[in-house]
Amino acid sequence: MNRNIRFALPLTLAAVLGFSNLAHAEVKKFSGTLTAEGAAISKGKGKVWGSYDTAIRKLSYKITWSGLTGPVTAAHFHCPASVGENAGVLVPIKGAFKSGMTGSAKVDAKTGQAILAGKTYLNLHTAANPNGEIRAQVLFTQQQKAAVPQASSGSSSY
Repeated sequence: MNRNIRFALPLTLAAVLGFSNLAHAEVKKFSGTLTAEGAAISKGKGKVWGSYDTAIRKLSYKITWSGLTGPVTAAHFHCPASVGENAGVLVPIKGAFKSGMTGSAKVDAKTGQAILAGKTYLNLHTAANPNGEIRAQVLFTQQQKAAVPQASSGSSSY
């Protein structure tokens, strides 16, 4: 019996410690509205939405747009940057670029923390606007609610 306890105890401990990280894993939903970026003169608009899985550090997304000055030539998620700031490319998005496109990417832990902190943005580039034509800050549901003043009457949905 003593031999069984010595064998079972390490296995039980390993299982508890191994699964404890899963208890904290979440899939967080985000979205952002694409609008003209910086000096770009554009009537373009769009939307990005998706999720970030904290357990496997996977960013999944869908991007739609319309009204750009021409075809999208490049698209990237950038990080870390607050609204109005610029940053290096975090996740290059591979073409063919079509409105409604989807994709995903795995990121490292440090980048995952920046994504969750709201310090990531998406931008779409065109030939007329090689530095970016439209841009959206990636905001998670709680960040969106904190950023939008609550109306005293009526309702809204995200």
